[in-house]
Amino acid sequence: MRAFQLTTGKKFLLASSLMLAFTTQAMAFSEPQFQTAFQQFTQSAKGNEEAAANAFSELLKQDPTSPLIMAYAGASTGKLAVTTMFPWKKMSYAEDGMAMLEKALQLAAANENAQGHGSTPVILEVKYVAASTFLAVPAFMNRGPRGLKLLNEVLEHKQFDKAEPGFRGSVLMRAASLANEQKRPEDARRYLNEVVKQNAPQAEAAKAMLKGIPS
Repeated sequence: MRAFQLTTGKKFLLASSLMLAFTTQAMAFSEPQFQTAFQQFTQSAKGNEEAAANAFSELLKQDPTSPLIMAYAGASTGKLAVTTMFPWKKMSYAEDGMAMLEKALQLAAANENAQGHGSTPVILEVKYVAASTFLAVPAFMNRGPRGLKLLNEVLEHKQFDKAEPGFRGSVLMRAASLANEQKRPEDARRYLNEVVKQNAPQAEAAKAMLKGIPS
């Protein structure tokens, strides 16, 4: 069985694309607890995968119906696959994580207008966490098409323009990276130029990335 793992580049993209997206939150769980778990999640490429998964698992016990926490719990559980050498454990972590993400998507869809971090609707945040995770897992898991669909749904959502600037920038940067990987330079440039146009927190990174996109 082919081992489950995120490549270094994909782990970096997943962590960096989410890191700047979310700044404030108002849910049943406490802000300090969430921020601690979130920081561990974004730094999990440095070996904090288990800490992040445990932190979000504890938050989920406090608020088991939160699609936001469910999404991060699923993503962090999936990332545990890189912490073991045993193929069956890798697949178990991956499958459990994907199942939690699907449940989070269902919960978010049931209340599509709920607000998440700042002005970012929960549905967009959950879809983006799921999309980022699905696009990062190996191709043999057949999650790529689902991830692309979710990413496009976020980009095309009627409330996307009202989301936090950092969130919009993160989504556009991920879309640009994916377009570049898929040899779609025109789309990549379009997404990156939009990041610059909106003066998102990722604007400088977008400018640097634009220099590497072939004409």
